[in-house]
Amino acid sequence: MTYPNNRSNLKIENDMAALFKMETQSLSGVPLARWQRKAMDQSTSSIGGNSFAQQSYNESFSLDRSHGSRPLSRTDKTPGRSKSTGSCKTPSRNKTPLKNEGDRFIPNRSAINFEVANYLLDPNQRVESLENVDPSKAEYQQLMSQNLNGNLLNDKILKSKKDPVVAPDGATKNVLFSSQQTPASIRKPTRHIPHESDRILDAPEFMDDYYLNLLDWSSANVIAVALGANLFLWDATSGETRQFTNVDADYISSVAWVTDGGSYLALGTSDGDIQLWDTGTSTKLRTMRGHAARVGAMSWRAHLLSSGARDGSIRHDDVRVASHAVAAGRGHTQEVCGLRWSPDQRHLASGSNDNQVNVWSSSELVNPTHEFRQHNAAVKAVAWCPWQPSVLATGGGATDRCIKFWNVNNGVCLNSVDTGSQVCALLWNSHYKELVSSHGYDRFQLTLWRYPGMTPVTQLRGHTARVLHLAGSPDGQTVLSGAADETLRLWKCFTVDPAEAKKKAGKKSCVQRGSLLAMGASGNLMR
Repeated sequence: MTYPNNRSNLKIENDMAALFKMETQSLSGVPLARWQRKAMDQSTSSIGGNSFAQQSYNESFSLDRSHGSRPLSRTDKTPGRSKSTGSCKTPSRNKTPLKNEGDRFIPNRSAINFEVANYLLDPNQRVESLENVDPSKAEYQQLMSQNLNGNLLNDKILKSKKDPVVAPDGATKNVLFSSQQTPASIRKPTRHIPHESDRILDAPEFMDDYYLNLLDWSSANVIAVALGANLFLWDATSGETRQFTNVDADYISSVAWVTDGGSYLALGTSDGDIQLWDTGTSTKLRTMRGHAARVGAMSWRAHLLSSGARDGSIRHDDVRVASHAVAAGRGHTQEVCGLRWSPDQRHLASGSNDNQVNVWSSSELVNPTHEFRQHNAAVKAVAWCPWQPSVLATGGGATDRCIKFWNVNNGVCLNSVDTGSQVCALLWNSHYKELVSSHGYDRFQLTLWRYPGMTPVTQLRGHTARVLHLAGSPDGQTVLSGAADETLRLWKCFTVDPAEAKKKAGKKSCVQRGSLLAMGASGNLMR
């Protein structure tokens, strides 16, 4: 059986295949058609993933930095739009941690201080409480502990990393600091404050009365002390003590030296009289009457003597004239126990048992300018700031226990500090910005404060009963305290640092020399 048609068809197919093969060889240099390139892309991506597409993407978006950003030319290739299953892979989470990063559940031994950890775990090694330690020593010990051991109270036993560096208090952003303080940065103050009294004087029959003022220190360095009805004078320069006089009344209730210098002394008695004495000649100059009850407080303003009595009245007497009564003010309802003129002689402050502080102007002595009623107990402690005459410090009694500061220009309370004890007297330091307070119930001590922050500098202990009175020496470096334990104590708590005293003396000598040279120059010119 023959198939002529089939043979002819097979021959035609072979001839056509040969023609197509020749056409392909002749067109080898011509770019492939789009369907051919697409077929090649699919075959390549199925074999080797997205390597061809990634290569095309990199070639199309890689730019020469020397030419800058330039538009794509026709020869640049665009990335293929075909998606393949091998090109999208989820990254593995099983990464090997870096060498410097420890596991968060495992402590870092290099960041743990084992000695501190042992101290925190063992309660038997804890340091005793610093409540009964002197404030200056406690502050110094705390700073040294932080410098050597860090902050133990907030320290952790187990740590995963080291603590970051923390800027010290008061450091600015532009100041470089270290994680460890140098021991030289924590220094004790060069000024030495003795914690023991320099001298102790016996004062038998020294009255334990909160509302009286029984001692004063004159500008001639003589201390006057009232012991019952007797007055004693102690010369701080020579150490000589003598009984000066005794009064006909039951007791002396107040003592006040004239502030402008000299030997004049005023004595207030329990009968309401005021005696004026000249201690240089031991002569009683005059007796001024006018109060109906005992005179518990007095203060001088040049030749004007202001006095406060138990009936709440305040009188002003001119000691130069026969008719001595000048004015009388009545701003209190109970006994006046604190009275003090300001350093500039413009204001008079009075404290009373009615828990009130009044401020009087020198031009208006009848009615008070300000009335402060914030204290909750009797106010005996009254003191003016020596370098800022408009600032007044007052201290309250046993149920108040606060020291308050007032601006008498506008009547604003600047600050209030709870001392924890009855405030009996206040005295400013004229060399440093400090203030000393004497206390009664329940702490029989003197406390030195740094103003205006009112941080305690030190505590002076030695008295066994409430410390009722304070007075300052003429040079401003010694404090006299009188207590109900019938002793007087001298404290060198206001002593000036020798280095600072030398600097001040040098400046003073330079100023004096300059003034003398100026006087000499002016004299030459006048000639």
